[in-house]
Amino acid sequence: MSGTTSISPPEEGLKAAVISLKREHPALGIAKLHALLLSENPGWTVSEKRLRRILKDSKGVTQPQQHQAPEASSETHLYPSSTLVEGLDVTKWSAAVEVKYYDRNKGKGLVAKEPISEGQVIWKEDPFIVAPEWEIYDLQLASRACAHCTTPLMDRLSSSPSLVLRCTTASSACPARFCNRLCLRRSEQTHPLLCPAQNPASVPLLGFARRNAWMALHALAQCTARMLLAHQQQGRRRVGRDDGDRDGMEEDWRLYSALADLGMEERAQGSWCVYVPRTCVCFPMHGAEPDRATWQTAHSAFVEAFVLPPEAAWQKKLAKLLKRPTPKEVADALFTYDGFLHGLGRMSLNLEAHGGLYTLHSHLNHSCSPNISVRHLDQRTALSRITIIAKRDIDVGQELVITYVDPSLGVRERRSQLYGWGFGQCKCERCVEEEKGASNNQEGQDQDLERELKAGLGIV
Repeated sequence: MSGTTSISPPEEGLKAAVISLKREHPALGIAKLHALLLSENPGWTVSEKRLRRILKDSKGVTQPQQHQAPEASSETHLYPSSTLVEGLDVTKWSAAVEVKYYDRNKGKGLVAKEPISEGQVIWKEDPFIVAPEWEIYDLQLASRACAHCTTPLMDRLSSSPSLVLRCTTASSACPARFCNRLCLRRSEQTHPLLCPAQNPASVPLLGFARRNAWMALHALAQCTARMLLAHQQQGRRRVGRDDGDRDGMEEDWRLYSALADLGMEERAQGSWCVYVPRTCVCFPMHGAEPDRATWQTAHSAFVEAFVLPPEAAWQKKLAKLLKRPTPKEVADALFTYDGFLHGLGRMSLNLEAHGGLYTLHSHLNHSCSPNISVRHLDQRTALSRITIIAKRDIDVGQELVITYVDPSLGVRERRSQLYGWGFGQCKCERCVEEEKGASNNQEGQDQDLERELKAGLGIV
């Protein structure tokens, strides 16, 4: 194309694009796949030989994945997997708790190291990344909430507008505003790669997440931005740390890799389910299909935002931010289609209810009768900061638990929501008691119905 600069795409980006195309068009041969690849990416220079090598190396992951619902009678169940975060220092947040690994199905959790009293503040925690509720996000886009800590800026804009700081690009294309210099500095961990002025390729991705109200996709974009930018900081002091020459990505990558994980395909295979009437048991729903077309569209926007922007001018801007190549292990885990689906699963499983991913908070397991609550108390100074408070006394060795669902729902509704994310049938004390009550109540209703029918038929 005249006037278009051709580039040789980096390996991880090309691999992700080829795998996605091959899955969408499994019947195409090398020549036709090559032509389709170049037609969708007119700025690329890719040989058929290179395409053939990538397909050979990716054999087994380029096949379209078909949903096969397990039999309702099957006793197998796919649970989210998780591992311990290597080198995690829990005392940075609290001396009252410690991490415990339970088993393969339950994974890790937090237990009390010392007695905790009702109403006690156990710890406070700032987010690893923020993916706020959409109402707050819309305020950020309107320059009316801090782009880092999410605190609304309306009062400050009216009383002391000079204290509200703009994105360092000073471009009208970027709406980001910050509470103070500390928030501005800390935003450097993620903002450059999500800034419409510095990385225009991120705009379609974030816009897609907003239009679909897809919190997990927004959070994954934030996580990816943080890890990629951390990798660029090797040999330089990172914000809030003194890492010396150590690669700043290592610590972030350890946390990301250890998060509870159930990929979207795995969830589809084992957890798309319905309740059988008059039971408290959930079974897979035969024929239910996830929206793979939307997944694939999101994946393309994700790769374009962080690896291969579709326009040459955007590619140059991204190259200024990412001068060091991403390690292959990380690139494969983030940008291949399968890695992307697992990233979405990680975000959905670990995000705090109001948006954001928190290191210690991500260790908390579920109970329908939680013994702690998570609050956003610093609403005028740091809205994204969470405070963990004991709802009742907690003994040494007792697990700290929150609720993943609305506790006002009935047992069937709660179990249905939990089952849908691979947690299996909830067997907490409350659910077991309510299940017994529901069974007894149903038995009584059946007996009343039987007596009513007999009376109507004149049967003694």
